[in-house]
Amino acid sequence: MIKLRIDKNKNTKFTYYLLNIVRLLTPSYFYRKKFLILLKDIDNLDYIKSRVDYYNRIDKTFSIDSTLLTIKEYQRKEAKKTYYFDLLQYLKYFNKNFKISYLFGDITSVPQMPTIVKSRPIDGNNKNSILMKLNKVRHFIFVNDTIPFESKKDLLVWRGKCYIEHRQKFIKKFYDNRYCNVGQTNTKVGTQLSWQKEKMQLSQQLQYKFILAIEGNDVASNLKWIMSSNSLAFMVKPTYETWFMEGVLIPNHHYVLLKDDYSDLEEKIRYYSTHIEESLAIIKNANEYTKQFQNDKQEDIISLLVLEKYFKTSHQI
Repeated sequence: MIKLRIDKNKNTKFTYYLLNIVRLLTPSYFYRKKFLILLKDIDNLDYIKSRVDYYNRIDKTFSIDSTLLTIKEYQRKEAKKTYYFDLLQYLKYFNKNFKISYLFGDITSVPQMPTIVKSRPIDGNNKNSILMKLNKVRHFIFVNDTIPFESKKDLLVWRGKCYIEHRQKFIKKFYDNRYCNVGQTNTKVGTQLSWQKEKMQLSQQLQYKFILAIEGNDVASNLKWIMSSNSLAFMVKPTYETWFMEGVLIPNHHYVLLKDDYSDLEEKIRYYSTHIEESLAIIKNANEYTKQFQNDKQEDIISLLVLEKYFKTSHQI
């Protein structure tokens, strides 16, 4: 779990890679012994099992594809990126001869075989998409917000890349809106510059009562830190989910629900600017929700049990 002191996050990736290099050099037998110790410390089994079964919905045994990489072969790969390290962190607890199916990146469709992914569609049969906490250095950021909601600006803020059509539609519609401070921060040559605005630090965005969470290729990556703050997350109903379990979030309980075309955005800004008690209640619910992802030991146990279930249902344990 990464919790930021606002704007002091420049060394986050350096620390992340340093820690993972140490993990890479640590012998596997150390992790297998640690796994047994962690399992002995489980004291909220029903809760942990419910999350394991949410991430890994495989309920029948299946045959593993013989062409898949073993954990040993995976370790030798040179794709030393955040996805690689985030999965390796837990693969090291298991037999090196176990085989694993995985897909890295923003995955928006369901694989044909049970596969480890970062993201999956919320609706439909998504059993083959087994969620793990991947690319967490970017996605799992939480903040220490010291600004009370009442002291923030009565505006909605957002900054981000606008290469995807639904983001472009939003920014085109609200770029000059008096209730909004929104803009794209595109870097690709040839993109529409008329909606361009300067980047904003997290500390600057937290000066606003309302922060937009809008999906990109998959989920809205800023949703986690918004929900850990004293600002309100504004969002249409999500269509994709990650380890954060966006699919279980309750509209107008954890975040303010917007219509898909954002036609009620101004109305919601005006409403929650004056209905302070309702705003504070949603913020409290959101803060409570994020706490479950900030218990590192618990997150480790759940991650390991998700993989253990994968290896058991594929007849490898």
